Amino acid sequence: MAQQSIVTKNRNVPLDKIRNVGIIAHIDSGKTTTTERILFYTGRTYKLGDIDEGTTQMDWMPQERERGITIVSAATTTFWKDVRINIIDTPGHVDFTAEVERSLRVLDGGVIVFDAEEGVQSQSETVWRQADKYKVPRICFINKMDKLGANFEGTVEEIKERLGANPVIMVYPVGKEQEFRGVVDLLTLKTLIWDQDPTGVKYSVLDEVPEELKKKVQKERAKLIEKIAECDDSLLEKYLHNKDISPEEFKAALRRAVIAYKLIPVYCGSSLRNKGVQPILDAIVDYLPSPSDLQEIKGINPETEKEEGRKLTPDEKFSALAFKIQLDPHVGKITYTRIYSGVLQSGSYVYNVTRNNKERVSRLLLMHANQREEIDKAFAGEIVVLVGPKDTKTGDTLADQADPILLEKITFPEPVISLAIEPKTKADQEKLSYALQRLSEEDPTFKVKINHETGQTIMSGMGELHLEILVDRMKREMGMNANVGKPQVAYKETITKQADAEGKYIKQTGGRGQYGHCFITIEPLGRGEGFKFVNKIRGGAIPNEFIPSVEKGIIEALDKGVLLGYPLTDLKVTLYDGTYHDVDSSDIAFKIAGSMALQEATKRAGLTLIEPIMKLEVTVPEEYMGVVIGDISSKRGKILGTEKRGKSTVIKAYAPLAELSGYVTVLRSLTEGRGVPYMEPSHYEEVPQNIIKAMVESKA
Repeated sequence: MAQQSIVTKNRNVPLDKIRNVGIIAHIDSGKTTTTERILFYTGRTYKLGDIDEGTTQMDWMPQERERGITIVSAATTTFWKDVRINIIDTPGHVDFTAEVERSLRVLDGGVIVFDAEEGVQSQSETVWRQADKYKVPRICFINKMDKLGANFEGTVEEIKERLGANPVIMVYPVGKEQEFRGVVDLLTLKTLIWDQDPTGVKYSVLDEVPEELKKKVQKERAKLIEKIAECDDSLLEKYLHNKDISPEEFKAALRRAVIAYKLIPVYCGSSLRNKGVQPILDAIVDYLPSPSDLQEIKGINPETEKEEGRKLTPDEKFSALAFKIQLDPHVGKITYTRIYSGVLQSGSYVYNVTRNNKERVSRLLLMHANQREEIDKAFAGEIVVLVGPKDTKTGDTLADQADPILLEKITFPEPVISLAIEPKTKADQEKLSYALQRLSEEDPTFKVKINHETGQTIMSGMGELHLEILVDRMKREMGMNANVGKPQVAYKETITKQADAEGKYIKQTGGRGQYGHCFITIEPLGRGEGFKFVNKIRGGAIPNEFIPSVEKGIIEALDKGVLLGYPLTDLKVTLYDGTYHDVDSSDIAFKIAGSMALQEATKRAGLTLIEPIMKLEVTVPEEYMGVVIGDISSKRGKILGTEKRGKSTVIKAYAPLAELSGYVTVLRSLTEGRGVPYMEPSHYEEVPQNIIKAMVESKA
C-alpha cells in the first residue's frame, strides 16, 4: 500500500483534552465498522470503509481484508470537538486475545460494542473481565439496532445480569429493526433523527420527543437521573429537595461516576447504516477519562522494591510501557509504546527497566493504521511508535535511568494447540527459524520449540485460526513455504503425590572425572501454578555455584517430560541435600544429576496427563438442541446449561480440545448449517486413565 503523508493537527493539546480509548467486543459485533465511522465523522478519512468490500482503514492486512476479521490491533489518532482521541481497534476473535489484553493494559477507557440481537456473547464476557482486571472505565454501544430481532432493553438487562455491571441508558431508540431512525437523548430530551443523509453526517435535532415514546422516555429519564444522583452526595441533596439541576451538573457527576467504575453509560445505533455514532464520540469526550483524571500510575522502584506513583504529566520523570512489537517492512522492528509521564525525544536513549539495559530511540512515529507520521517529541498521555530499540519486548517498562520505575506487566494465557512445521527445502531451514523468531517476538501467545528427539520444530498458539494466520503471514510477508502437520493438542504432564529421589552422576575417564550428586523432593501444586524451585541446602553440602546447574538440569527435564514427552508443570521441587567432589564436580555433572533426580522422582509421584478444556457455546435453533447436546456429551463434554436467546437456544458446555477437532464441520452437518459454535480456552483438567493408557500403548 502506498504510504500517504498524514499530518495530525496540533498535538500539543492539554492533558485533559486527550482520550486513549479502545473499541472492544465479541467477534462480528461491528467494532471495526464503528471505528471506521468514527474516523469518517471526525474527518480523519474521506470515505466510508466497508468490511465486506475490503476497503477499511483499520483492517489493513491482506488476511484481515480477505476474512473480514480484525487480527492485529490498529492504532490511530483523530480529533472531535478539539479533543484528541487516540483509538485502538482490537480483534474480537478469541484466538487473538493477546491483542485485546495488551491494548486494555495501556488504555484509559473503552467502548464496548454489543450486537442488539445477540446480546452479551461469550467473548464480550471475556473482554469485560479483561477490562475489569485493568480497571478500565467504559461506555457501551448497542450496535445493529436495524437488525431483525434487535432487542435494546433485553441487551441492557443482559449487561446487568451477565456482566454484573451497573448500566445507565443515555439514549432511547426511535423505531426498531428496519424502522430504526434515531435516538432520544435522555439528559437533554432532544431527538436525533438520521434519515436524509445516507452518510449520516447531517442529522435532524428535534426539541420534541415522539408522541409514542413520551411515557417510556420520562420513565427511563427518571431512572437515569436517580442513578446519577445516587453517585454524588451534593446532587443527591438537590435531587431529594426537588431543586433544579442543570444538564452540565449531571454530566459532571456522571463523568466522575464512570471514572470511578460506578456507572456505565449505554448508547445505541447502527454503524453500518451510519446512525447513532456521533453521540458515542460526544460520550468519549464527556465521560471517558483523560490522563489528568487518572492522576498517577503505580509501579515498583527496582532499587528499593517499594511501590511508587508517577503523575501522568509531561513535567514528571519519563516512564512508558512497550505494549506491542511489530515488524514493519519499511522500518524494521517497531515498538508501540504508551507514554505515561515525562517527554521522550527522538534520538535519545531510554532505560529498559525490565531488562536492565539502555536502548536508543532513533525515530518516533505516530501511527494511523499502517501509515505513519514522523515526530520529534512524544508527551505524556500519547501512544507512539519507537524505532530503534532492539531488545525491548512486549510488557517491558521504559524509564529514565536516573529515576527508574517498574510498571505492572501484561500477563498472557498459555497456548493450547500446536503443530509441527518444516521447511520445504534444506536451504530454507535458516529462513524458517528467522521467520518463527520474528513472529514470536510480535506475538507473546505464539511459542516455538524444537523437539530434540524427533528434530521437529513445533509452533504453539491459541487456536487453529491463530496458527493458520501465522503460517499464511510467513508465506506472504517472508516468502517462506513450509510443510505443516496437523494441529495437535498441547497436553501437559503433572504429578499427583509427593516423592523423593536421588540423582547421582559419576563418570571416571582418564584424568579428571565428573561428579554430581543431589537429593530432591517433589510435590504437586495447584492447577496453573507452574514450577517452583526451592533451595534448602545447608552447610555447603553442594557449593552455591552448582545450585543453578541443578535447577537448570531439572528445568530441561521438565521440558522433555517423562510419561509421553509433554512438558511437566504444576510441581514444586525442593533440593535438600547432596555431595560433591573437590576436583571432579562441575556444572555439567550437577546439571545431569538434577535431570536424573527429577526423572526418577516423577516416576514415583503418580504421573498423569492434563489437557486443555474449552468453554464451548453453541447457538442452535431449538429443534436441533437434543442432537447437539448428545454430540457434545459423546465428546466427553460437560453440559453446563442452556438459555433462550430470541428464537435460538444457547448450549453452554465444557469439552476437551482433543475431541473438538473439526467441530465446526460436524456442527454444520448436524444442524443443516444453522448452528454457530464459539469456543475459548478455559482451564486444564486430568485426562481419564483409560485414554492415558491408550496413548502410552500407541506410543510404545
